[in-house]
Amino acid sequence: MLFTGLPGLSRRLRAWAAGVPSQCAVCHAWPAQRVCAACVARFAAPAIRCQRCALRVPSGVLVCGACLHNPPVFDACLAALDYAYPWADALADFKFRADPGWAGTLSTLLRAAPGVASAIAAADRVLPVPLSAQRLRERGFNQSVLLAQPLAGAKTDVRTLLRRHATEAQSGLPRAQRLRNLRGAFALAPPLAAALRGQRLVLLDDVMTTSATVHAATLALREAGVAHVTVVVLARTAASQRAGNAPVSPDGKRSRSPCVAARNSA
Repeated sequence: MLFTGLPGLSRRLRAWAAGVPSQCAVCHAWPAQRVCAACVARFAAPAIRCQRCALRVPSGVLVCGACLHNPPVFDACLAALDYAYPWADALADFKFRADPGWAGTLSTLLRAAPGVASAIAAADRVLPVPLSAQRLRERGFNQSVLLAQPLAGAKTDVRTLLRRHATEAQSGLPRAQRLRNLRGAFALAPPLAAALRGQRLVLLDDVMTTSATVHAATLALREAGVAHVTVVVLARTAASQRAGNAPVSPDGKRSRSPCVAARNSA
């Protein structure tokens, strides 16, 4: 009889904990949500981005020169944040320090990004970029799935796009090498692939660095006859950070782990 009622008690404790004031993970203000409104306003303000690759561009520019010269295989790309302080640290906690509790806050920031809600509404389904079986066992969860589910609900499709094998760590590699590493990394579940023909899809990932991962995934989707692919990512790495420099805050403060959140991202 000692354990009678513990499930109900656990639910009550979780509900109580959800209402307990806590410190902002960025500025440590009391009381706050995981990230306070002031820090969201300061570090997550919308930016003008290239419509094809989501890199920052000057006002009035719709598509950057690189995408005009060599258009991506996907049709559009949306990003909520720069891969920079404090989001690099948040992503490191989320992915590599076993803190999936970040998912709700980061998913909310993603939904607030210009164009994301309408892209998901227009999509037939939302496909989180899958992890390999090995990586999923190591981490215990797929961060892209945790971001997608609150955003897309029943549109979230975790069965159709598959990752065939793990790839070596991508951090610090040039785009050409990343593309070679990812060749053949994605496939579609044979019984489900035919349903994708003619559909509009959102391909969702947490971090985009060189676009090699979403490029490889989109190629697999194109082979199935997908009509339109919009890539949605939480954070976009600037060109200046691709050589492995730690993200820097507006105050010149570097993240505690140089590009740690971009590890195995592309």
